[in-house]
Amino acid sequence: MTPRNDSADVVIVGAGAAGLMAAARAANRGRRVVLLEKNNKPGAKILMSGGTRCNLTHATDRRTLADAFPREQARFLRSPLAALGPEELVEYFHAAGLSTKVAETGKVFPTSDRALDVQLTLLKLLKESGAQLALGEAVSTIERTDQHFTVATSKRTLQTPQVILATGGQSYPGCGTTGDGYVWAKHLGHSIVPPRPALVPLKTSEDWLHELSGLTMPDVTVSAFETNQPKPLARDRGSLLFTHFGLSGPAAMNVSRAITATPKNHLPRVELDLLPDVTEEQLVQELKQLSGKRVVRGYLAERLPTRLADALLQVAQVPLDRQAAEFGKKERAAIVRSIKHLSLATHGTLGFVKAEVTAGGVALDEVDSRDMQSKCCEGLYLIGEVLDIDGPIGGYNFQAAFSTGWLAGERV
Repeated sequence: MTPRNDSADVVIVGAGAAGLMAAARAANRGRRVVLLEKNNKPGAKILMSGGTRCNLTHATDRRTLADAFPREQARFLRSPLAALGPEELVEYFHAAGLSTKVAETGKVFPTSDRALDVQLTLLKLLKESGAQLALGEAVSTIERTDQHFTVATSKRTLQTPQVILATGGQSYPGCGTTGDGYVWAKHLGHSIVPPRPALVPLKTSEDWLHELSGLTMPDVTVSAFETNQPKPLARDRGSLLFTHFGLSGPAAMNVSRAITATPKNHLPRVELDLLPDVTEEQLVQELKQLSGKRVVRGYLAERLPTRLADALLQVAQVPLDRQAAEFGKKERAAIVRSIKHLSLATHGTLGFVKAEVTAGGVALDEVDSRDMQSKCCEGLYLIGEVLDIDGPIGGYNFQAAFSTGWLAGERV
């Protein structure tokens, strides 16, 4: 069967958070919008995010949210966030019937704790806007000819003066984010900052650490250091999860972009401060003041989970039954070092398969942040994770996707 020819005012490629927002906004402004999605289900990444709860933004102001990103990205995001900030996004969902709640961490979730409700709300808004959603329709080529783009799919050829690329990055490729957008953006004149995993669990080499699998520490400082360098490449404080392969949880995942940015033969080491609210001097004094027959293991178990306390004593090479009266200066120093400066060798991450976002993508200096239009190809707009934008855990990346999507939808 010969593919049919269609036309639209705007063709959007990718029905994730950014694409759904852009499509609804553009259609509400009277544009004839076709939203193409190669999967049979839109918003696949929304559905699995936040442990299927969907942390859709962070409860803070525009400036603070932008400043959570690397400096160049923060500057770029100021215009999109001015168009749709965190408070406006929450109000947008509330007006559509989705209630939200704020966790102690500042993360904003749907009150139902169901990512499905976020997806269904976006689909409801899309339907009300009149935008056409085409599922299971993969794009094969995008060509620029004269004043129009020709978008070829598995089912038809579309003619349009404006294309919005909302294809995502390469994280969670099972959701369909396999880097297609980079190919089209490069073909249309853009430079691509090499993509790498970010917000991804870390692999470590120490076998003893793997025995702590399943143990969560609610408050740990994680730092990544280059060999023989005193200043950390990255540092974050938050929850940490020990796993059978290494480290996960927000604190470890937030420093992972520094790990993936370094050559594999020079991977940084990770250092853990397991009691960030307690100084080294305090720990030394407390250890000095233990009564003679007090077993040091018991003291550590009051401060830390027993499994972790035992592991740290082994790292410090202190017998588990060591009494305070037998405790020397070197052993005290070794224990304090294991608590405040636990150094671990890394050997990579779990890669794109388990990465929550992609670092790298379309170079930001080639996109006008005032309207999300390409500086290389008139009529091309780029939004969401296809751009070189990656923030920390906490709803920041979804906010960036929604804000850039909204702004593009406003300007096409």
